[in-house]
Amino acid sequence: MQIPMKWLKEYVDIDIDINEFCDKMTMSGTKVETVEYLGEDVQNVVVGRILAIEKHAYADKLVVTKVDVGEEVIQIVTGADNIKVDDYVPIALIGAMLPGDVKIKSGKLRGVESNGMMCSVEELGFSPEDFEDAPEHGIYIFPKAMELGISVKPYFGLDDAVVEYEVTSNRPDCFSILGIAREVAATLKKPLKYPDMTFSAEAAGNLSEYASVEIEDPKLCARYMGRIINNVKIEPSPRWMQRKLIKAGLRPINNIVDITNYIMLEMGQPMHAFDVETLEDKKIIVRNAREGEELLSLDGESRKLYPSNLVIADGKKPIAIAGIIGGENTKITDKTTAILFESANFDGTSVRHSTKKLGLRTDAAAKYVKYLDPNNVEIAMNRACHLIELLGAGHILNGSLDEYPQKREKNIIEYKVKNINRLLGIEVTEDEMVSTFRRLECEVDGVKKIVIAPTYRPDLVIEADLAEEVARFYGYDIIPTTLATGTPTIGQKNAKQKIEDMSKVVLESCGISEALIYSFESPKVFDKLLIPEGHPLRASIEIINPLGEDFSIMRTQSVNSMLSVLATNYSYRNEAVKLYELGKIYTPKSLPLTELPDEDWKITIGMYGDVDFFDMKGAVETLIEHFNFLDKISYTIDLDAPFLHPGRKAEILINESTSMGYIGEVHPTVLENYDIEQRAYIAVLDLAQIVKHTNMLHDYNSVPRYPAVNRDIAFLVKDDIMVQDIQKVFKQRVG
Repeated sequence: MQIPMKWLKEYVDIDIDINEFCDKMTMSGTKVETVEYLGEDVQNVVVGRILAIEKHAYADKLVVTKVDVGEEVIQIVTGADNIKVDDYVPIALIGAMLPGDVKIKSGKLRGVESNGMMCSVEELGFSPEDFEDAPEHGIYIFPKAMELGISVKPYFGLDDAVVEYEVTSNRPDCFSILGIAREVAATLKKPLKYPDMTFSAEAAGNLSEYASVEIEDPKLCARYMGRIINNVKIEPSPRWMQRKLIKAGLRPINNIVDITNYIMLEMGQPMHAFDVETLEDKKIIVRNAREGEELLSLDGESRKLYPSNLVIADGKKPIAIAGIIGGENTKITDKTTAILFESANFDGTSVRHSTKKLGLRTDAAAKYVKYLDPNNVEIAMNRACHLIELLGAGHILNGSLDEYPQKREKNIIEYKVKNINRLLGIEVTEDEMVSTFRRLECEVDGVKKIVIAPTYRPDLVIEADLAEEVARFYGYDIIPTTLATGTPTIGQKNAKQKIEDMSKVVLESCGISEALIYSFESPKVFDKLLIPEGHPLRASIEIINPLGEDFSIMRTQSVNSMLSVLATNYSYRNEAVKLYELGKIYTPKSLPLTELPDEDWKITIGMYGDVDFFDMKGAVETLIEHFNFLDKISYTIDLDAPFLHPGRKAEILINESTSMGYIGEVHPTVLENYDIEQRAYIAVLDLAQIVKHTNMLHDYNSVPRYPAVNRDIAFLVKDDIMVQDIQKVFKQRVG
C-alpha cells in the first residue's frame, strides 16, 4: 500500500521526522517497506515570469527571453513557441538537477548566452496526461500568477514522500489511507481526524424512476448500495485531487471517475458509476452470468463470461463484472447527465475466481479479494456524495438504494488482564490495556471485561488477538527476553497410533507387506464386486473436482483397493503375494451430504499363491492374539458380502455380538473381473474395535513344574458342526 505523507497528515497530526515515523510504524506492526522521496531528482527549479521575448539574431527557431526569477532577471534562449510575455513558467536555474541526471549549465546557443532553462512537465518527470493544462512537448505555463523565485515542487507535488507499507492479508482495513491513519493515530497516541462525509441530498425525484436493486445470491454480494446523482457536470477534477491520485499511482480522468478512485484509495472501498440512461428496464441485478453472455469492458476487450462469474446486470444484459471492471455500454461520457453511484461488497472468493478465469486483475479486484467490511459501503458512499457537492459535479437525489440482507455484527471478545499478561510475559495495567483497545476504536466494558471490535477488524476474535494488540502498542522492542516457563511435556503417540504401529509389526512378522492405496475409486467397482443395486455400499460420496472417472468417488469399502493391487501383482507374474493396508473408508450419513461422513480406519489383508483360507485366518488370529482378546473372538457364516465365496466366508464377532470384520475367499466371478486366475483371500478388520478391546495387561503363568501329558483324540461329528463349537465345549469342561 503506497501512501503520500501529506495526504496521511490530513487525518493525523504527524510531528516527527519521517525516519522516526517509519521506525515507530514498523515496530507497531505496520511494516514500512520503502520510502520514495518525490522530487529528489528535481533541484533548484523555481517560478519565473517572462518579461520580454526577442527574436534570436542568428536562428529563426530560437527566441531570447528575459525572465524574472525573484532575486534577479536572467536571460534564457529557448525554442519554445507557446510562451508569451507575462507568462509564469518553471525555470531550471544554473546548477539545477532534473530527472535523468540532467544538470543545467550556463552556455551559449548560436552565440547568445543562456543562463537557465524553461521546463515542460516531461522534463520534470511527468507526462502530459498527468496535467490536463499541460501542452504536449511545450513549456508548462502556470494558470495563475505565483510568487517569483519559489520552488515549483509544492505546486507539482514534489515536496512529499510516498511510504510503501507491507499489509498482511488479515488486515483488509489497512488497504486504505484511512486504515493506515487509524494505525498511525494508535501508534503515536494522536486523535484521528475523519474526512468530512456530510452532504445535502436535496434534489427532487423518485428513486424508482431511475433504478431498482436486486441481489440474487447474498452469499456472493453481502451488500449493494446505490445513489442517484443528476444534473451531472463532467469536467476535470481539481488540481489537489489530481495531485493526490498521481502520487498514489493513478491517472486522473474526469471528476466522476476520479472521485471513485479517490474513495478507493482513501476509504478502501471500490466504487463505480453507471450512466443511468443506459440501464435497460431501470434495473440493477447482481447475478451470475448466463451461458453465452459477453461484455465489452472498459479496457476495450470483449470478454466471454462464464456462469461462475458474478456480474452486475440491468434488465437485459451484463453491464459490469462484479468487483473487477465496468462495461463500455454504461460508461460515463461527456453527454452523461445522471449517474448511479455503486458502492457494494462482493465475496472475495468469487472475485478471485473471476480474475483468474478471465485473466483480468484490477485495483478494485485487489481490494475485494481481501474480504472488505460491508458496513464500509455506506460510509464510502457518504464520502463520495460529499465530494460530489464539494466539486459541484451534480445534485444528489434524496434517498438510497440499499440491499443488505445479512448485517455484519461486531465481534464481542471476553478478556482477563491476568491472562493477557501471562501470555505476553509482561505486566500491563488494565488502564493501559483499555486505552490501547479504545485507541483502536473498540468499545470496552470494564465491568463485564468485554471488548467489542469494530466490524472492519474481523481479525479480532479471541483473547489472544487482544493480547497481540496490547503487545504491539506496548512495544515489541521493550518486551523483556525471558526463559520459557511452564511444565514441559514429553510428546508421545496415543493408544490408537501405538496399536497401528504394533499392527504393522505383527503383520510384517507374518510375511505380509504394507501397501499404500488411494481412497478414490471408480463407480464401476460396485459391479466388479457384484454389489447389487440399492446395497448400502453403493451410497458413495462424489468428488467435485475428480482427477477422472476412475477417481471420482470416495471408497465405501477397501476390498476393491486390495484386489486391484493383487491384480497388478498377478499381471506382473508375482507367484505369491501377501499385502496389508491401513486406510480409511468413507460412509455418508445422508446423500447429498449435509454433514461430514464417518471415516472408519480398516486393516485390509489380501493374499494369493501357496495359501488357503486357514493361512489368512492364522494371520488374523495372530494379530488379535497380540492384542490379548483372542478369547473373545467367534465366527459366524451369516455374512452379507457378495464379493466373497458363499461357502468360504465368515464374519468375525467380539463377544458373539459385535462385528469387527470379516474373512473369506474371493468369489470366483470377482476374481475373473480382476483377471486373477487363482484363489485369493481377503480379510477386513475394524481398527476402532481393535483399539477398544485391546488389553495390554497379560496374565503371567509360571512354567509347569512337571512335563505335560499329551493325548490325541479323534471325533466323528456332523458336517454342520463348526470347529469353534467343539473348542467352546472343551473350554467349558476342561477350563
